[in-house]
Amino acid sequence: MNILVCVKRVPVTGGRISVTADGQEIDTRFLGFTVSPHEECAAEEAVRIVEKHGGTSTVLTLGPEVAIEQLRDLLAIGVNRAVLLETDGREWDATSTATAIVDLVRARADAGEPFDLLLFGNEAADTGDFQVGIRVAMALNLPCVVGAKAIEVRDGSIAVQRDAGGGREIYEVALPAVVATKEGINLPRYPSVPGRLRAKKQEVERIEVAAGGAGEAGVGGPDPAKVALTVPVTDSTTAEILGHGPEAAPRVVELLQKIGVLSR
Repeated sequence: MNILVCVKRVPVTGGRISVTADGQEIDTRFLGFTVSPHEECAAEEAVRIVEKHGGTSTVLTLGPEVAIEQLRDLLAIGVNRAVLLETDGREWDATSTATAIVDLVRARADAGEPFDLLLFGNEAADTGDFQVGIRVAMALNLPCVVGAKAIEVRDGSIAVQRDAGGGREIYEVALPAVVATKEGINLPRYPSVPGRLRAKKQEVERIEVAAGGAGEAGVGGPDPAKVALTVPVTDSTTAEILGHGPEAAPRVVELLQKIGVLSR
């Protein structure tokens, strides 16, 4: 079983997001980065499948040189190989990203190293596109199941479970196939100290890819042009000082009566 896991380097969940002055990119100067949670689960699932059935797992990301840090995090949990499709750091849209992944998958197949299973996260934590895995599957003419909550490897096929109302849908698809996992399919392990030390010594394959930022044509045709990014308006809160010391007591009583906690 030869498995490819495609992940994305994203700002740490819960970080304060701001955009650049031109409104075209997220300002990343003061942000920490991690792997999208759904994709962490995809990497863990690849490790578990290889541990149980044998084979090789490869993790791939498209991004700047610093994204090697996230690849090494996944090497540390047991993924066998890592590939960086190196860019200049600009955000790529879903079609351009899918095109770059498809090119690599086809190149490996031509070299006699085809992938049996391509794993994606259901959606990226920052953009929530829900598109890359599906576009890759369509371009490669492979079966695709999204929202996966369980994967069982069978003889030449996989059975994929996904939530449906109060129960589960089960899809059996022939390999090779594309599956997009969701959080809850497993509990990703933490990298051990020996794993981190081993990952630091492993070679990460780096492949430079041509510019393919937002708005360029890719798998499935051109995307709509991006106008600008905006940060959602959050509710503001205010605090009123009622007074200081004992002299504030009448105002407190008045306020409690106003909101109905005390009656006259």
